[in-house]
Formats: sequence, C-alpha cells, structure tokens
Amino acid sequence: MNILSKFYYRYRKLLKTIRLYLIIAGPGIIVMVADNDAGGITTYTATGAQYSFHLIWFLILLGPVAYYVQEMTVRLGAVTKRGHAEAIFHSFGAFWGWFSLLDLVLLDWLTMITEFIGMTAAMSIFGVPPIVTVIISWIVMGTMVLQGRYWTWEKVALVFCGLNLIYIPAAIMINPPVDKILHGFIPHLPPGGFTNALFFLLMANIGTTIAPWMIFFQQSAVVDKGMQEKDMLWGKIDTAVGSFLTVVVAIGCIVLTATLLPGQIINDDAEAARRFMPINRHVGALLAIGLFDAGFLGAICISLASSWAFGEVFGWAHSLNHKVKEAPWFYAYYFFDLLLAGTVVLIPRAPLVLITLFVQVIAVTLLPAALVFLILLLNNEETMGEYKNTLFQNVANIGIVVVIIVISTLYGISAIFPKILGG
Repeated sequence: MNILSKFYYRYRKLLKTIRLYLIIAGPGIIVMVADNDAGGITTYTATGAQYSFHLIWFLILLGPVAYYVQEMTVRLGAVTKRGHAEAIFHSFGAFWGWFSLLDLVLLDWLTMITEFIGMTAAMSIFGVPPIVTVIISWIVMGTMVLQGRYWTWEKVALVFCGLNLIYIPAAIMINPPVDKILHGFIPHLPPGGFTNALFFLLMANIGTTIAPWMIFFQQSAVVDKGMQEKDMLWGKIDTAVGSFLTVVVAIGCIVLTATLLPGQIINDDAEAARRFMPINRHVGALLAIGLFDAGFLGAICISLASSWAFGEVFGWAHSLNHKVKEAPWFYAYYFFDLLLAGTVVLIPRAPLVLITLFVQVIAVTLLPAALVFLILLLNNEETMGEYKNTLFQNVANIGIVVVIIVISTLYGISAIFPKILGG
C-alpha cells in the first residue's frame, strides 16, 4: 500500500509538472521553430545537396548558440515586463532606440517578403496561383490575431510548429543511410577541405540560426503571455525544447537532399521539392507543404515582432489580449505589414532576388547591435538584480556575439562582393 501511495503521488507530481510546462510553453518553441523559415529551410536543403551528411555536426553546434541568446530574452522579459524595443529606449536613449526600431522594421518587412516568396513557390507545385496563396494566407493570419487572446494565437501557432516537423517523417520515409548520418555527427570537414564555397555556406547556416526579429519577438511574447520570475525555469526549458526541434528539423532537411539529390545545386526549397517529385512524389509533396508552413510561421512571428516593437515605442496598446477597438494602431500596423509584403510578391517582375540580397545585408547592421544591447541589458544589476548574467553566461554569450559579428560582417561583405569569397 505504501509503495502504491508513493507511486500515486509521484504520478500526480509528474502530471502536475507536465501540466505546468504546457501552460508556460509557447514563446520558446514558436520562436525557435519559426527560425526554420523559408530561408532557413532553403539553406539546410542546399547544405545537404552540396555537402551530403558532412555538416550535420555543425548544425548541432548551432542549437546551443540559439539557446544561449534566446534564453536571455526570457529573463529580460520576465523581470522588466518590457519588450526589447522598449527596454532599449529606456536604457540607451532615443537615438539607439530609433536605430534599433527602424532597422528592425525594414529588415522584418523585407524578410516577410521572402516568406511569401516561399509560400507562393511551395503552393505553385500543387498548381495554386500565387494570388490565391497570398489571399488565403492573409485571411488565416488575420483570423489568428483577431480572437482577442494571446493564448488562442499561441496555440494555433504551436499547431503550425508541429507541421514544421514534417521534414522528420519525410526523411525517415526515404530510408537514408544510417551509417553516413552517424558519421555526420562527428566533427570533420567535407571532401575538398575548407573552401570559399564551404565558408559561404557555413556563414549562411549561422545567419539562419539567430535573427534580430527572434530577440524582439520572444521578449515581447514573454511579456504578452504574462510570464513572471517564477516562470523562468519553464521558459528556459521551453526555449531548450525549441532549440532541439530546430536542430532536428535542420538535420531532416539535410538528410533528405543528401540522400536523394547528392551533389546537386539547390537554389531554393521549392526547386528541391520539384526534383523530388519524379523520385518520390509523396516526399516531394511533404517538402512543399513544409516550405509553405515554414514561410507561414516566419511571417506570423516576424509581423508580430514589428507590431509589438512599434506599440512599445509609441505607447500604443500592443497586446494580443486586446480587441481591435482597444489596440487599433497595433492591429493596423500588423495588417499593413502583411498586406505590403504579400503585395510585393504579386508584382510582375518584382526584384525578388535583390530583396533577398538586401535582407542579408541589412541583417548585418542590426544583429550585432541587438546582441550587444541584449548582453548589456542582462548585466544591468539595477534592472535584473539576481537574474543578471553570471560569469559563465557572459563568457558564453560574449563569445557567441564576437563570432556572430565577425561571421555576419563577412557574410554581408560576401553578399555585396561575392567574388571575394568565391561567388
């Protein structure tokens, strides 16, 4: 009886723990899985096609990098009850506040265009015209935010996060060589050694791991969700789970193209899906669905990151818990952002390639500043108190920032002058 009682109470405690986690879970998983957006998925599939399974270990290393950066936003949001834009204005003044906001808004808008490019390209594989894809996406995205509850938006977003995992069963379906996958977990350089082409692709993978919008989005989501200091542990676990899922999906993408399209040049994920169709129609369809979902997730998160930031800076009501009449400017900007980005994709002969280039270059100007601001805010003892960065966290995060600043700068230079790094 005593043994049964202990088992019962342990079982109750486990259920309570799981229930508590499910209540707190959301921002970390969403921001991390949404990081596997249309551009990210394209980068992973191109990596697998060009370098087979040899860079799986590198993507695994990027998981902790993403976690350590995003974990800081959990603490900052829970303690200050401010979004990232508001925190920068409050701590560093108007100049740096406006610099961060305007740079974020421009970058987010351009990035959203690339998300709509991915969505329309994916659905065109099934014969859906771009205008239909854009309009349906607008309707779904609008419906998600018009419920007047953050909780509702979050749960719907988590459903789309689950759909993003479609690359995992797709990779299993093709019976990939397990021995080669396991070998990919061991750090090593691909055949041919360290070349300019390899360096460029490594930079692209790092660039898809941490984006400025992720910092702004997760901190504002933590605030909108109402997380407190006591919820930090669960927020960190949520972020860690999201980091793990991000890496797993990335590996799934690499496995797909490394197995079915080895040695081929992939310009985008839609092209990979089309090439899969003659080989395995079902896998090709799953890849196209995954690309649409990746673009959709990226668009709903990036648009909210900008809307939250604008609301914080201008003092507008800026919560998903508000109805439209209670936060008109917040929702107006959200819809304006979506409509503008989607419309650009529908313009005949729009310079979509040039836009993609601008996304890479502008990200270089904002990401280092956003990361430096984040670390400085987390070291402000007056603001953070006992939750400020520890010595280990500072060493880890400063190291990450230095590497990302160097890599991002080189990536931006290579985007403007591609011949410097071999095209």
